[in-house]
Amino acid sequence: MIDDELTYKIIGCAMKVHNTLGPGFQEVIYQRCLAIELNKSGLSFTREQDHKIYYEGTEVGTRRADFVVENEVIIEIKALTNLEDVHIAQAKNYVIAYDFPRGLLINFGAKSLQNKRLFNPKYQD
Repeated sequence: MIDDELTYKIIGCAMKVHNTLGPGFQEVIYQRCLAIELNKSGLSFTREQDHKIYYEGTEVGTRRADFVVENEVIIEIKALTNLEDVHIAQAKNYVIAYDFPRGLLINFGAKSLQNKRLFNPKYQD
């Protein structure tokens, strides 16, 4: 797996939020705080961006991404005691379905910040 400057910067913003607030708040509070930190760091992003989901070429619905940063990284936010495999699978599916090269799953609800980098196999060398 590759490390890159953009995901490193995003994780740094998330760590600042988690270190300041700690666990125990609702997801929306962490989203708002992360938006403040992303903005302070100079990153361009959108929140709650709608993306169409297709099945065999037919649109079957939409899903909102918590964040899209620099139009390159999709971020899924959680506020759970612990991440489980189902959350990782869900976030990875979003990276693939929305056709982004990479994504981050960030969990603010645990005692320590949890994050998982996710990669779209379509963009792997």
